[in-house]
Amino acid sequence: MEQRVLGRTGRRVGVVGLGAWQLGADWGDVPEDDALATLTAAAEAGVTFVDTADVYGDGLSERLVGRFLRTRPAGEITVATKMGRRVPQEPGAYTLDHFRAWTDRSRANLGVDVLDLVQLHCPPTPVYSSDEVFEALDTLVAEERIAAYGVSVETREEALTAIARPGVATVQIILNMLRLGPLEEVLPMARAAGVGVIARVPLASGLLSGRYDEHTTFAADDHRTYNRRGESFDVGETFSGVDFATGLEAVRRLAPLVPEGVTMAQFALRWIADQPGVSVVIPGARNPEQARANAAAAGLAPLPPESLRVVRDVYDELIAPEVAGRW
Repeated sequence: MEQRVLGRTGRRVGVVGLGAWQLGADWGDVPEDDALATLTAAAEAGVTFVDTADVYGDGLSERLVGRFLRTRPAGEITVATKMGRRVPQEPGAYTLDHFRAWTDRSRANLGVDVLDLVQLHCPPTPVYSSDEVFEALDTLVAEERIAAYGVSVETREEALTAIARPGVATVQIILNMLRLGPLEEVLPMARAAGVGVIARVPLASGLLSGRYDEHTTFAADDHRTYNRRGESFDVGETFSGVDFATGLEAVRRLAPLVPEGVTMAQFALRWIADQPGVSVVIPGARNPEQARANAAAAGLAPLPPESLRVVRDVYDELIAPEVAGRW
């Protein structure tokens, strides 16, 4: 698999990674044996970057990733986790004492002495402008609790504020064919600053898999059921903030672009990998077959210019009126 430098971490990772939210919570039940098999299949397919968070299943995802790490050679897998969403979202919660406690818990869950990469998990917007917050993160690096830190953001403005911080190694942002906003300023500025870009929600919560239609339903404990209007967290995390019916129409217009022998999901992942400045894209997977299929997108040829133009046209006509001004 193609390797890219993960921003200021200096680590090289495969361009297609694995998002481990599905393995912890909010996507319906995934048995632990299936979760471990999915992680193993991803690694065997060339994946070397796994993204998790302390809030996914209240630590379950981290613990499963930790069990998986014990089966792999040391240093083979770079693990990024996230912190901050297990407490009420007030800027005052983002303190050095809390950071130490949160990272100690993640270190125990993952079974490591030093966390490869810790990201603030979509904190309140004022946090990105707090010198004290980033000084605390620098302290965690100095104390060798973490090797590097980054941020996971909801908006482009938050990303740009974080990129300007000299210690920020990576920015994680939603980027897919239904969310083109980051292409205009965030990716170029990240490239210029040497900050890595982790592209999350690459399949728009499954919309860009091409497997859904108007009759598709999801389990009650799946965020695609309970968060469609942002009832539990930012609505942009569910279907990328796009109305489900609008998203289905967009996918139908994009489907003719998909080459023979390639799935819609692979096409969508290849599109992200083609964007200058992207370090790694982190699709989730609920089973080994999905993990292997996602990883295979790294081996596809870059998409032709005509495909890129149609993606932009579909976005401008259908999607931009809903999301462009918000994210």
